[in-house]
Amino acid sequence: MIEEITIRDLGVIGQATLPLGPGFTAVTGETGAGKTMVVTALGLLLGARADSGAVRQGSERAVVEGRWIIAA
Repeated sequence: MIEEITIRDLGVIGQATLPLGPGFTAVTGETGAGKTMVVTALGLLLGARADSGAVRQGSERAVVEGRWIIAA
């Protein structure tokens, strides 16, 4: 299970950390708030192909990090 995702310089997101707990997590917000970028970041964590066009304007690179819990 993904416990937390950190996103830097991806689309409209400068820096964000999203804690994810067990159960259902809803991502809501106004138009242009970055909801699609959160879903894009989750896809990148799961192996989706990166697109350099998604890097925040003025940044060299985007960073997506995830913290996973692996049951023993």
